Amino acid sequence: MQGVIKAYDPATGLGVVVRDTDRAEFDLASDALEGSVFRMLRQGQRVLFDIAAGKATRLRLGSEVDMGTPSFLTAARNPEPT
Repeated sequence: MQGVIKAYDPATGLGVVVRDTDRAEFDLASDALEGSVFRMLRQGQRVLFDIAAGKATRLRLGSEVDMGTPSFLTAARNPEPT
């Protein structure tokens, strides 16, 4: 799933992610960052994640293609001339 970090407290590791499709909010699982490149999260940061036991887990970065970010979509439709 894709979403955005709504809140994150690095001192406690508590946080909330909002799913893109329906704006549902999920608390971060205690192991959400294990094995991830993330050591810190910031509000508004885009992530891919899974849901387990009603919590967001396995947070990871997505590529521009995976995330479908506007900058990638615009560049794909309007490639720079070579």
